[in-house]
Amino acid sequence: MSNFKMKVLHIVPWLVVLCSMFFKGYCGSEKVNIGAIFTLGTLTGKVSKIAMNAAVDDINSDPKVLGGRTLSLQIHDSNYNGFLSIMGALQFMETDTVAIIGPQTSIMAHVLSHLANELHIPLLSFSALDPTLSPIQYPYFFQTAPSDLFQMSAIAEVVNYFRWTQVTAIFTDDEQSRNGITALGDKLAEKRGKISYKAVLPPDIRGNLSVVKQELEKVKNKESRVLVVHTLTTFGPIILEAAEQLGMLGEGYVWIATSWLPANLDSTPNPKLYKNSQGVITLRPHTPDSQRKKAFISRWNNLSKGSTGLNVYGLYAYDTVWLIARAIDAFLRHGNNISFSNDPALTAVGGGDMNLSALSIFDGGKDLLKFILGTNMTGLTGPIWYNPDRALANPSYDVINIVGRQMRQIGYWANYSGLSVIAPETLRERPQNRSGASQKLRSVVWPGGTKNQPRGWVFPRDGRKLRVGVPRRVSFPDFVYVDNQTHVPRGYCIDVFEAAIKLLPYAVPHEFIFFGDGHRNPSYSDLVSRITTGEFDAAVGDIAIVTNRTRIADFTQPYADSGLVVVAPVKKLSSNDWTFLRPFTPLMWVVTAVFFLVVGAVIWILEHRLNDEFRGPPSKQIMTILWFSFSTLFFAHRENTVSTLGRVVLVIWLFVVLIIQSSYTASLTSFLTVQQLTSSIKGIDSLITSTAPIGFQVGSYAENYLHEELNIPKSRLKPLNSPQEYADALKAGRVAAVVDEQPYVDLFLSNYCQFAVAGQEFTKSGWGFAFKRDSPLALDMSTAILQLSENGSLQNITERNLKQKHACPSNVVNDSEQLRLENFVGLFLICGVACILALIIYFSIMLYQFHQHHLPQHTEPSTQSSSRSARIKTFLSFADKKEDLSQRKLKRKRISASMPTHGSEPVEIESGGKSSKSEDFRSYRDNNSNSNIWN
Repeated sequence: MSNFKMKVLHIVPWLVVLCSMFFKGYCGSEKVNIGAIFTLGTLTGKVSKIAMNAAVDDINSDPKVLGGRTLSLQIHDSNYNGFLSIMGALQFMETDTVAIIGPQTSIMAHVLSHLANELHIPLLSFSALDPTLSPIQYPYFFQTAPSDLFQMSAIAEVVNYFRWTQVTAIFTDDEQSRNGITALGDKLAEKRGKISYKAVLPPDIRGNLSVVKQELEKVKNKESRVLVVHTLTTFGPIILEAAEQLGMLGEGYVWIATSWLPANLDSTPNPKLYKNSQGVITLRPHTPDSQRKKAFISRWNNLSKGSTGLNVYGLYAYDTVWLIARAIDAFLRHGNNISFSNDPALTAVGGGDMNLSALSIFDGGKDLLKFILGTNMTGLTGPIWYNPDRALANPSYDVINIVGRQMRQIGYWANYSGLSVIAPETLRERPQNRSGASQKLRSVVWPGGTKNQPRGWVFPRDGRKLRVGVPRRVSFPDFVYVDNQTHVPRGYCIDVFEAAIKLLPYAVPHEFIFFGDGHRNPSYSDLVSRITTGEFDAAVGDIAIVTNRTRIADFTQPYADSGLVVVAPVKKLSSNDWTFLRPFTPLMWVVTAVFFLVVGAVIWILEHRLNDEFRGPPSKQIMTILWFSFSTLFFAHRENTVSTLGRVVLVIWLFVVLIIQSSYTASLTSFLTVQQLTSSIKGIDSLITSTAPIGFQVGSYAENYLHEELNIPKSRLKPLNSPQEYADALKAGRVAAVVDEQPYVDLFLSNYCQFAVAGQEFTKSGWGFAFKRDSPLALDMSTAILQLSENGSLQNITERNLKQKHACPSNVVNDSEQLRLENFVGLFLICGVACILALIIYFSIMLYQFHQHHLPQHTEPSTQSSSRSARIKTFLSFADKKEDLSQRKLKRKRISASMPTHGSEPVEIESGGKSSKSEDFRSYRDNNSNSNIWN
């Protein structure tokens, strides 16, 4: 009998080989081995085991899958131990396993992926979602659930949606959590946010509640109140328990949990966990509703026997088994066989007790890899297929708010559409729209039961005061100065800061630290730069908001306007007998007078043949031209114009006169009623073109602006330290002008009336308070400054601190006191063009008439030269002769009568057998034969 058994044992392998050869791997008795590595004591392990076994049963009961082969699943319990995970993987690789589901953690995925690469055995995990598990480095590793990279993108968009800029990250120091938080930092940076503090917990915090509380105490003292918790499913409830004991789950806090929280609540609806999760926002991978999903949920109680509830990991576990089965099925249908061979590299290492030679390479591993990548199926979690970058297509999440004993869905996030209240599968059928207006979530109930959105930060409670840098000014103490008795800063800027900080809804302990040596004004750019080095937390004073400073610090809303102006010595213009000539420059007077004469002459030419008022003796006509020209200045001309061209020219000229007259009146009024100051410096433009030295206040940004923006050489720029130095330098001529900010200039001019502002303010800026980049204080202080402005407090502070004791009558130089020709060149051009066109049209018509009536049709060559002078005389007589308007009207009637009408022939009007046209011409010629040009 024993011999028979031995023969059977020898024959069975050969039968299997023959069956494989003839049926190309479709022998029904052959099994396909796959493995799984999980910690079965965890919630994820429990749910995954039940779901994977259910999937194996469904696959083996479907004859269409695997061609009748049996799928065999072996599950290895790693029991929270990385070494046991490695041993389990090695055991699978000794037993001809074609694929492994798992591992559960990302750190083991990094380790086991090296084995998978060597032995060509695919690893598929729905829980090891570390974003750094690169398909380039680990080609045999697949994530069958969305990578944490997408979950962190969703969290960053939620943070940005509520307009928070800083978060605190709380995570355990394992591979997946650490790398996930790194990805979150990158995504926040894309939206100008950041992780302000990272609370790192030990990799395993079970039984270490005190350690968690110790770290959360540090978080409690930080300013950010937006807390993102990213950890494994087992450890999340421990963090919330510690936070509850520290009173960190109340109003003012924002808690955002990753997918570990809904996984716990779906499987074990623990009342204590619900209590600690009130108001928390969390994310869960989105799985569309389907009949298959509903059917599986309905069978879950029978499958689990009530031991645990179904969560999203169970759905992904079920689909992962089906994904492997379909890939193997396609692998076999394409004529491939499941076979293994020894790894030469392991054989060369040697055997020994480790027996490495037992590890075999899956010969079809590369082909199976391709079939996994090419799988396109619909599972319980929705459509499953891979993009070219090996990421699952269409990653999306449910955005959930924990309220009471419910997980209230407030929206969705999808990589395609961003935040929305519409399901991602619906939005994918529409054109992509990720504009700000399309990003929406439903209302949220926050921790503490409030519906008012938390501010997201508070002033740090670590006992450290806000260090505020204050410039130790030497000049203009009205803005900032040191009280000699109390040694604290005083002045306009300090009063505004203190008034604004009192309006904040929270206390801000602060201390002022002086910056500067007290001998000269400090550099304000240097003061702002000390914020970036950490020497100061803020800078308060008369600090101008300019571009290079905004690159390194955040500024509040300006509380005072400040722009650069030019101050120059001036002298008063006194009135005299010829003040009435001052509104126009001499050239403007000359051109205006010339145009009066030109227009009068043009009107005379156009009206002379038609209008009796423009005819008569030469002396009379000259006087008519002069009178008509200058009487138009007052619209008092008595001569009527009868020609169309003359009227057109006159209307245009009267419009020009109206503008000139109005401008002259306004300018003269200004000269006679306002004190006029004059200076050789008319503004910044005249300063730039000159070579004169320019003064500036020490510490002001004016020096850099003049040199870098206006390209004025530094050799021309002279530093001045006080208003007295301004006055002395201007009086002595050491500088032609001083360039400074408007508030300083206003105070300076209130005491020195012999100087004035030349030209206009040539930059627009303002004073603000500087804070660290992305500091929420900058925004809150801006709101407080606006409140001060609206309720009038800011104006009261300004009047109290900057009230001018002395006021000069006028401190502005009019840099354009006279009206120049350039101001009216357009008007003169229009008028000139109108005159020229009118003359061209007039002479063209007159030449045409002269050619028709006075030139003979045939002229002998011998008489051409002798008749030229006669023709000129005839033309002059024709031009001077008054045109008979009655004859012109009669001619028009005859032309109208000669025009053909419907059903009639042209009519020729004759008189005495001769045409009236010839008779009219002779009469016209006879009447003009004795005329002269001055008739």
